[in-house]
Amino acid sequence: MSFENLKNDLERAESLQNIMRSTAEGGSREEPDYKLLRQYFIEKSELSDLLPSFIRTNRDLHQFWSFIKSKFASYQERRNYLWTEFSPLMDFLEGKNRKPSDTSISEVLKSFDESGIHSIWSRALERRKTDPEGAITMARTLMESVCKHILDDSSIAYDKDRVELPDLYKLTSKQLNVAPSQHTEEIFKQILGGVSSVVNGLGALRNRLGDAHGKGKTQIRPAQRHAQLAVNLAGATALFLIETWQIKNNNDK
Repeated sequence: MSFENLKNDLERAESLQNIMRSTAEGGSREEPDYKLLRQYFIEKSELSDLLPSFIRTNRDLHQFWSFIKSKFASYQERRNYLWTEFSPLMDFLEGKNRKPSDTSISEVLKSFDESGIHSIWSRALERRKTDPEGAITMARTLMESVCKHILDDSSIAYDKDRVELPDLYKLTSKQLNVAPSQHTEEIFKQILGGVSSVVNGLGALRNRLGDAHGKGKTQIRPAQRHAQLAVNLAGATALFLIETWQIKNNNDK
């Protein structure tokens, strides 16, 4: 099947896997389609990290053939290897590692800013299981980006070089009228204070466990559950801010 006839990323991934299997078994080599699919997935930031490493290192099928025939002698060994290496990408595209909330958050972030904020969210989701430190860093980046986007659209000034996430959130929450100090009802003050604590915690967690800083000999490494928590909290908070921003904009018109 030619590249132009593939309808979605799952079909593209299946086609790429079939091309690799055919080559690994000494069959036909669909060089043009391989190069197009390889380039497509490498350039797609939310999927590139899930690609088998041999696709990034083998620029054409001749290189891959040399690699695979020296690595495994039998066709069955080669097929098993390909299926294992493609599993992270296939599982992601089939939704096996996604939770119901992932989709609802993704839809809102995509409509808000597909190329920027939605891309960050996608990378955070991808890294929850395979790269907890990177996922935690992306969770904070998501929060920073959402706050800055709202502040920029509101023409609210902030120090673009030095401002920290808690300060960004304070400015954003005041602009959206969701700062605890802006409410008198105790239950609202408590809930909104909890959101503020979550944001502060995400900033501290990233500084302690993320991959943005150098580590000492006794560094603490985050587990998958820590990454899940950070990404889920960041996604829920980003969703709250964006939906509040959209309602405010509609009311102001």
